Amino acid sequence: MPSPWPRRTFLHAAGGGALAVGLTGTLAHPAGASEVLDAAGTFTAASDAEYDALRGRWRDLVLGTGFSPTAEPFRTILGTLGTTAAGYRATMAPASGSLWPGRSWADPEPDLDAESYAFSAAMNDSYNRLRTMAEAYSQPGTGLTGDTGLRDAVLTGLDHLYSEVYNEHTTRYGNWYNWQIGAPQALMDTCVLMYEHLSAAQISAYCRAVDAFVPESVFASYTGTSTGANRVDLCRGVVLRGIVGKDPAKITLASRALAPVFPYVTSGDGFYADGSFVQHRNVPYIGGYGAVLHDGVGRLLALLRGSSWEVTGPGTQLFLDTIEKAVAPFIYNGLIMDNVSSRGISRIGTNEHQRAHGLMATILLVGQGASPEENARWRAMVKGWLRRDYYYPALKNPGLSLIRASLLQALQDDASVQAAPEPVEHRLFPNMARATHRRRDWAASFSMASNRIAHYEFGNGEHARGYHTGAGWLSWWGRDFGLEQYSDAYWPTVDPYRLPGITASRKPLADGEGGNWGQPMPDAAWVGGTTDGEYAAIGQHLKGLSSTLDAKKSWFCLDDSIVCLGAGITATDGHAVETTVDNRALGATGAPVLTIDGRPQPVAQGWTGTFDDAEWAHIAGQAGYVFPGGAKLGAVREERTGSWRDINTGGSPDPITRRYLTLVTDHGIDPTGGDYAYVLLPGASASTTAQRAHDRGWLRILANSGAQQGVRVPKLALTAVNFWSAGTVERLRASAPASVLVREHRNGTATLVVSDPARQATSLEIVWNRRVSTVLSKPATVTAATTGSSLKLTFGDLTGQAGAPQKITVRLG
Repeated sequence: MPSPWPRRTFLHAAGGGALAVGLTGTLAHPAGASEVLDAAGTFTAASDAEYDALRGRWRDLVLGTGFSPTAEPFRTILGTLGTTAAGYRATMAPASGSLWPGRSWADPEPDLDAESYAFSAAMNDSYNRLRTMAEAYSQPGTGLTGDTGLRDAVLTGLDHLYSEVYNEHTTRYGNWYNWQIGAPQALMDTCVLMYEHLSAAQISAYCRAVDAFVPESVFASYTGTSTGANRVDLCRGVVLRGIVGKDPAKITLASRALAPVFPYVTSGDGFYADGSFVQHRNVPYIGGYGAVLHDGVGRLLALLRGSSWEVTGPGTQLFLDTIEKAVAPFIYNGLIMDNVSSRGISRIGTNEHQRAHGLMATILLVGQGASPEENARWRAMVKGWLRRDYYYPALKNPGLSLIRASLLQALQDDASVQAAPEPVEHRLFPNMARATHRRRDWAASFSMASNRIAHYEFGNGEHARGYHTGAGWLSWWGRDFGLEQYSDAYWPTVDPYRLPGITASRKPLADGEGGNWGQPMPDAAWVGGTTDGEYAAIGQHLKGLSSTLDAKKSWFCLDDSIVCLGAGITATDGHAVETTVDNRALGATGAPVLTIDGRPQPVAQGWTGTFDDAEWAHIAGQAGYVFPGGAKLGAVREERTGSWRDINTGGSPDPITRRYLTLVTDHGIDPTGGDYAYVLLPGASASTTAQRAHDRGWLRILANSGAQQGVRVPKLALTAVNFWSAGTVERLRASAPASVLVREHRNGTATLVVSDPARQATSLEIVWNRRVSTVLSKPATVTAATTGSSLKLTFGDLTGQAGAPQKITVRLG
């Protein structure tokens, strides 16, 4: 076992010569393939034994280690692998333009438009099938282990693909990804697994093909399709090409080209200091490209550790830090929240649990290169997720790869690791318009859009109806309930205009509204909020996609609930506007009791009801909802039928039917100044909900208008206000738009947290009309602080703070 990856101290990227080389791609080339560039910048001998060791290590990273092929879940996974590979071998029929019938790469009009994507995908898919066959040949327990017929079929397939399409004489067409990432990775993985059966001429030919489609110029600058997860994938393909072809210059180039991935970014693709991760310019993607990036970096660090190409450049500790800053906040009890997976949620055969399974294993892999303290924390964290996922436990996933299954099973069996509980915390991610709120027994997440973050992403025919996923979608899950909410065919069957928490126009939108890869963004700057790490005020200036809808939405995240306010709801499209209080997925047969103001409602499908002055509602086994001052509430029980093909051209057309129970507030056609107010209590009983509704002193709504929205919760000694414009709300005054949260503590101190979500405040003055004797701590952004009968805080230019909360501690009295 190689030595653990040492904890690295971050050095600023601009100061590192290695990074400069990685960015320019101007590495010197060795005189021969047996030399490697050392730390002093000179080339020394690299032995065949080192290449052999690296191939062996990659085999382990592909195939997994330390498991019994006769024990579950490995027996099932290996059996499935063998069955799949046998099917591929039985149907493989090399012909002009294809390796399998119906999977033609022979594009009659080869170019780079969407029509050519399917042809390039067929080429990529053919390589993936060969890799699957090579894995079945190499793995024990597949029923095809060492099968010479399977081996010969793989070799025949590799030669056929090279001679027909993937060679140095072919001009790329279709989707760039298939040529530069998908095919090279599958090809090189297969070469590693079948290495002893390949001739020198075959290896040379396959390496030339990779060189042709993944030239060194892809690393020349950190832009375009060579950023974030894509850069890591490109590096992986070239590193393996260097190992298979025994070319140290290729390994050196690709390992150094990882350097720009590590430092935090302030715009565009990559990780941000606040834990945000963005790909494709403006799409939150921790559950998609972020997971790919972590898996790719984790494997490359493990592969090269202790070798002549060990990655020791600046910023590796920043990468390790993203596990707890960026990834963990979006994993809850074994699922990764859908609002950071973008197009991935529209793909058949996967869900938020399955997407988390691979990422959980990746955390264990990356942990092998972290400090002992970090690794111990991460293992405890992952074990907790494994233990608490009652809906789809990771080790029950037949699609889990052997390496991932072996890592997770080893942790499951390690009695020395105690499962860590879910944390109680609030995390705000201003740079991707997301937030998570976690309590002891439940968790929630908020999904917004701004002039920096897209409403949604549509591309490759995927995610055709995700247009309102950034319209204030409030998703939540309980410790022992609700984990199936988004995992049981939710996306092909849900009404896309009625996602939980959103305010949306019923104006019909076209599939893929905004255009292929359009990634439309609203012209709305004030999106974000502030938090003290436990409670929070979040706000969204909502502007509808392809509509005139305009609204102000706020959420105040508390100990056992979330207060949801909306105001200034206006539109002129000639269509109704609705706020969806909730839309619970009930599976194929669910029929939980809905209680409104103490009266159970009918459970028959197709039932609808309207309640003119509802005070509270309760869905059995799910949540309670309180409507301060009463609300006009609509309720719907319905069965909805759809197919995965409806939202993704690669999905099945087979119809699926699921039940839903929806609570909605109808603001009418072309509303002017509409509003709403409700309190969500996840997991609350009906009696608890009723008690909260009748407790008039528990919550005070201080403001709910298009100018300000704010609440006070006396029990928590908490006041929070979102100032959409300058003004005064009870004891708080703001001279410019801001988000402010105040908590008074029993020890005679108070905490104020202030932010500029719009990133437009060149100066800001906050006044709290409460006697304050001393300012105990303040950030550098506070240029003046006056105490006495009131507290006055003067902030300098906040536009460069990226919406981050500014925390001030004072002594009262």
